[in-house]
Amino acid sequence: MAAVSHTTSFYAASALDKTQRPQLTQDISCDICIIGAGFTGLSSAIHLAEKGFKVVILEGSRIGFGASGRNGGQIVHSYSRDMDFIEKHFGKQTGDGMGAMAFEGAKVLRRFVSDYNIDCDLKPGGIFAACTTKQLDEMASKKALWESYGHTELELFSESEIKQHIGSERYVGGLFDKSGGHFHPLNLALGEAAAFESLGGQIFEDSKVEKVIEGAKPKLITANGSVTCDYTIVAGNAYLGDLIPKLEAKAIPCGTQIVTTAPLSKAQQKDLLPTDHCVEDCNYLLDYFRLSGDGRLIYGGGVTYGAREPSKIESMITPNMLKTFPQLKGVQIDHAWTGNFLLTLMRLPQFGRIGSNIYYMQGYSGHGVTSSHLAGKLVSEIITGQAERFDVMASLPQYPFPGGKLLRVPYTAMGAWFYNVRDKLGL
Repeated sequence: MAAVSHTTSFYAASALDKTQRPQLTQDISCDICIIGAGFTGLSSAIHLAEKGFKVVILEGSRIGFGASGRNGGQIVHSYSRDMDFIEKHFGKQTGDGMGAMAFEGAKVLRRFVSDYNIDCDLKPGGIFAACTTKQLDEMASKKALWESYGHTELELFSESEIKQHIGSERYVGGLFDKSGGHFHPLNLALGEAAAFESLGGQIFEDSKVEKVIEGAKPKLITANGSVTCDYTIVAGNAYLGDLIPKLEAKAIPCGTQIVTTAPLSKAQQKDLLPTDHCVEDCNYLLDYFRLSGDGRLIYGGGVTYGAREPSKIESMITPNMLKTFPQLKGVQIDHAWTGNFLLTLMRLPQFGRIGSNIYYMQGYSGHGVTSSHLAGKLVSEIITGQAERFDVMASLPQYPFPGGKLLRVPYTAMGAWFYNVRDKLGL
């Protein structure tokens, strides 16, 4: 069987490490076996290897094959639902516990980059751009909320101020997060993989787990080998498939689309994003964009429910890009791709245990960059006897989507359509 290749993304084309790891072809054992070499699996692996565990990662495709190597490359704090929602629905104790961790994932990411000298074009600063005065009011509330949890690196922009950062007429203001940022996600994943291997860890690619046998020592079966371990971490997220039936009904894969222009001149770059910060708007179906390390505009947005591969990504994304930056009319698009993230009904992460020795973390619902890095730290804590913080995450309810397999996608798409119309009407 031919090896699976990365998607046709700018990130894959500009990856710094194209080394292919071996396929698992024997029966081995270790302390901890991780399913998936995305950010969740890699963060878990590094944290556990740093603690002295013998760790193996089984990756069905390539390192960073899924959302971790395809996303917009932006550091965005907190969760898809913010702490006010969490406190309102699940109580102050849970809200405080989640709030205490809401800004930690980015610190984990930056520590990895610093400690292991990862080359991933990491740059500081992120902007939430408001399209309406209602959204700007919401950003003022977000600023107050985040500051109440000790996150003070924030500045509210007026309409005139935001134009100093974004060369567009679309926005009436925004919220600047100095501790946000952007980076090349696939190079980060590959750098984290190399960091893990430098600690003695093993990664097997093209080694899709076909069966998990639960027990005192779980056994993971692949096409040509197996791993027996003390603990298993399930980190497949939107690319896990039906391997763990208990998890499949709790979330649905959704696709987001991204295009990348040809390299722009220095003058064009300065015109679009003078301060080189990344941007996401405040719509329900949001757009997000930034400059790459070599001066391209990376522009993404839109959602396809049920993880379909849209046939014409450029036609979906380019109109919005030109609405934001009409000065780019006629620009060449060099790359277009889609990637899947895992959406939960409550738009909150799902952490938990299956039995006493299988842990899972999934469903970041569009906030996976920071939440996945946090997840790795938390699972390393619980495996070493510190369960409190993992258990805060695990206490959140994990409802199945209504409609079952047949209707959950159309129901979710209908809800998204309503919010999209509301945004367009400025309601």
